[in-house]
Amino acid sequence: MYKTFYKLSRNPFDLTPDPSCFVPTKRHDEALAALYYGVRQHKGFVVLTGEVGTGKTLLLRCLLGLLKESRDVAYAYVFNGRLSSREFLQYILSDFGIAASGKSKYELLLELGHFLVARGSRRMTTVLVVDEAHHLSADILEEIRLLSNLETTDDKLLQILLVGQPELDQKLDSAELRQLKQRIAVRTRLSALDLNETKTYIERRLQIAGPRSNPNQLFSAQTIEAVYRFSQGLPRLINTVCENALIASYAKQMPSVTPEIVAYVAKELRLGTTYTPQIEGVERFNSADLRRAIEILMEQLAARRESLSTASDADACEDLEMSDHERHI
Repeated sequence: MYKTFYKLSRNPFDLTPDPSCFVPTKRHDEALAALYYGVRQHKGFVVLTGEVGTGKTLLLRCLLGLLKESRDVAYAYVFNGRLSSREFLQYILSDFGIAASGKSKYELLLELGHFLVARGSRRMTTVLVVDEAHHLSADILEEIRLLSNLETTDDKLLQILLVGQPELDQKLDSAELRQLKQRIAVRTRLSALDLNETKTYIERRLQIAGPRSNPNQLFSAQTIEAVYRFSQGLPRLINTVCENALIASYAKQMPSVTPEIVAYVAKELRLGTTYTPQIEGVERFNSADLRRAIEILMEQLAARRESLSTASDADACEDLEMSDHERHI
């Protein structure tokens, strides 16, 4: 609706987690590198937590995109934490391509064990990814802990990545799950963006969506400050506010988004200032191996962004050419 008016080739603030729109901030890059390092170095248990809207799912999709490029990695992705113990195992095996229907829990565990041992003998990496892990019951978390017992004398056969809201931290810190907590090798947390990161986030999103537009003219420094104030640095809310602000500005045929438009949109969305997310960085690591992992990962991400950007520019050119043709009809 507003894309042509603002010279955008795509929606810059789509709420769907799209890895091609990943905006690297220091805390997101470090969190992503920590997850990648934990999985590739076979550390066993890796945990990522963060408030609603901090970008956990997008970060996870970026990680899975990187893992897909490695031929030695297979992963099962579970996004429904409200399963029984048997259903949970069936889901995992099915995602690994193993027939699981009608089998007992004993048979499911036996099949999974054989699968992991076979892959481990070929020095291949197998990952269990559980999104929305804060919904997991204590019984399922204990089941996951038992799965981590599948190991050789010098390596973990199953890498387990748990992603969830801060409630997951509370569960893992409980006395009931102290055995599981002791096995966590990498634990990191995402927090809201600060003002400078919010500015970078908005400008980068606009650059991805419209290389021919001027982000600074569309969203001034004052407007970005207003977006930050009402979104409090949560990427999902930043997207929501900016998307609705662009629509409202287009409806008024305004050349740019003003702080007043942002305030109007925030009021319509019932966004107040009652919630203040705690600003905290991800866990810091001093390992030379992790620093090197971060460097390698950033190089891979840069290459992926350049590739996606080139493809996006080509599509945008085709769209613009089509629009020019339609105008002459």
